[in-house]
This record gives sequence, structure tokens and C-alpha cells, in this order.
Amino acid sequence: MRIKSFAIALSLCATIPLAAQDELIDKVKDNGAADAEQGFEFETIVDLEATPVKNQGRSGTCWSYATSSFIESEMIRMGKEPVDISEMFTVRQVYLDKAERYVRLHGNLNFGQGGALPDVMYVIKKYGAVPQEVYEGLDYGMDENNHGELESILKAQLEQVVKNHNKTLSPSWRKAFEATLDAYLGEYPEEFEWNGKKYTPRTFADEVIGIKPDNYIQITSFTHQPMHELVMIEVPDNWLWGESYNVTLDEMEQAVDYSLEQGYTMGWATDVSEKGFSLKNALAIVPAEDYSDMTSEERETMFEGPKEEMKIDAEIRQAAYDNYETTDDHGMQITGKVKDQNGNEYYVVKNSWGERKNSNRVGYIYASESFFRYKTISVLMHKDALPKSIKKELDL
Repeated sequence: MRIKSFAIALSLCATIPLAAQDELIDKVKDNGAADAEQGFEFETIVDLEATPVKNQGRSGTCWSYATSSFIESEMIRMGKEPVDISEMFTVRQVYLDKAERYVRLHGNLNFGQGGALPDVMYVIKKYGAVPQEVYEGLDYGMDENNHGELESILKAQLEQVVKNHNKTLSPSWRKAFEATLDAYLGEYPEEFEWNGKKYTPRTFADEVIGIKPDNYIQITSFTHQPMHELVMIEVPDNWLWGESYNVTLDEMEQAVDYSLEQGYTMGWATDVSEKGFSLKNALAIVPAEDYSDMTSEERETMFEGPKEEMKIDAEIRQAAYDNYETTDDHGMQITGKVKDQNGNEYYVVKNSWGERKNSNRVGYIYASESFFRYKTISVLMHKDALPKSIKKELDL
């Protein structure tokens, strides 16, 4: 089994409480010395439309970027003109509602920048959505997201609230908390104009974006939970205690493949801190041999052309999760599939780390089937994209 020195199962995109994603990127960008194009010949199997790659900056908000990108692709699938959705409007509302739950639980809740893929659906259903041009969330003088200072201030405020100095909670704590969000991200856009028409977040979500959050489900696969039932994925940043459908590992892979074949993309929560995840080479693989047992030459060439990969079954996958080897640290969007010259298949994955030149895939990576089976935490998808056999098992 692969053991990580920092193996702590934390929140999606906020596994590291430091300079947000910067340190995570540093851990993976230099994995592998080869150029991924050397020795690979890729053929497209499925290629679905997606909006341009974005940059979450120095913030642990990949969950918002991943699901917003997924929704933008859903608009394309539905024949709509896609909208550049404001990720920071969603983040603002999640900070606010997460804070209220944190206080109600006397501080016994993980509060930070991270979140879960369904959080975006939660915000759309409860509050609505706004376009990026209306709410950039950069009122603190930065050109890109940087939530380190904001998170520290918000957390300090909440810690003082739960200490309950006055023996009764002040009715002003929420106003003060929201004022901090206003100062950094911007005030709540009660009404705005877009393309010559006035909207509220509610009417914009309903009339322009037009998705129905209840049509989207999350699936997962862990053997310690009952199969084909709704279960809670046990990671600290599932602050909403949201439920997912637990299916077999083969069913989870089948669902993703079928979804792509039917023209549906999906959100993907995964672990990218493995040595087999290389930002430099735009590849995510699971070598058959453990990295610690490789020779220096094998490590240098592990991304140089197709290699044999570990065969992942439910037992191996579960052990990695139970032992904190699989951490919930990043969210992205699956938009297609390719295969190499040996017939090995890979998922095409859109990232949110900016338009980095990864081999010849700007902002995208290819994740092998073995990597997907081993390191997937969950998949967010339209329920209609499920195969009939799985829908029947889940009583959908």
C-alpha cells in the first residue's frame, strides 16, 4: 500500500491550510521527468464541450470551480448559451451558511475554504447564481483569489462567537461576519443588470442558467457503507452532511463511461497528491510497482509512454481510504475519454489551476482508469446519465 507523509483526510481542495492550492501544486507539478508526449499516441473516444479553463488562484475553492464548470457544460448540453458563472458568489454564501452551522455546533465543525461538489447545487437552489462579470469576489485589491487572510479573519470571528463571552449569543455576530465577507468579496447582489435585463440571483438562476439542482446526484463507492443506498461521505468538510449513492466500484466506472457516451460531463472529487499524478506531464496514473520500490531510472521514466498499472479492486481502494492514503483534496470536471496506442483508456479532466502548459494539453490532464478507480472520492452527475440498471438498483 502507498503511504503518504501528510496522510490526513481533509476537505476538498483545502487539505492544506497554508497558501491554499500553491503547495498542493508544488507537490505534483514536478512529478516525473519525462515529457508525456514522448512515447504516447492518444486517440479521442469522447470529447464533450466545456467552457475555458479558469484559475482558482490561491484559494481552496476548487469545488466551486469544478461544479460551476460542470453546470456551464450542462447549459451547452441543453442547447443554451453558457454563462461564466461566478464561483465567488457561491463561495460567499457557503462561508455564511457554514459559519451558522459552525456556531450551532459550538465550533465542532471544520471551517475553512474547502467544500464539496454539491455545495454549488445547494447555493443555486437556496440563493440562485450570478454571472462572473457581476460578482468577481476581488474587493480586497488582488487580481486573483487569495483567501488566506480572509479565512483567518472569518475563523477568528467565529472562535470568539462560540466562546460566548456574554453568556448569550449576540444578535450582531452574523452581521459582523457578513460585513467581513462584503469587505473582501463584495456585497450580496440583490439586483443587477445583465445583457440589458434586470435580474436577482434567484431569477438569473431560474431563467438564464435553467438547471434543476434536484436532478443532480452524487455517487461514491466504499465497502464500509451499505450498497445502493444513500450514505454520507465521511470527510470533515462535508459540512452539509450531504448524501451520496453508494454503488460498487465497477458500477461507478460504468456510470461515468455511460454518462460520457450519452453526452453528459460530470464533477469529480479525487486525490491528486499521489506520485502518479503529474501536472508537468498532464497525466494521472497508478504504476504497477510502488514508487518507493522503483529504481531512480524507473522513476525518471514512469511517464514516458504507456506502462503497466496496478489492478484496482474494491479492497485496495477501501484500504487506501481507511488508511488516509486517499485524501479528499481536489475537485475537477470530467469532459471526455481517450485511449493510448496500447488500448489503455484515460479520462479527460478539466482542471482549475489556470491555463498551465501541461504537455500539449493546456489546463487539462488525462487520468487513467486505474487512477479513477483508486482515487475517486465521488462523482457529481445528472441522474438521467445513469445506466438503467443502476437507476433501478437505486430506485431512481
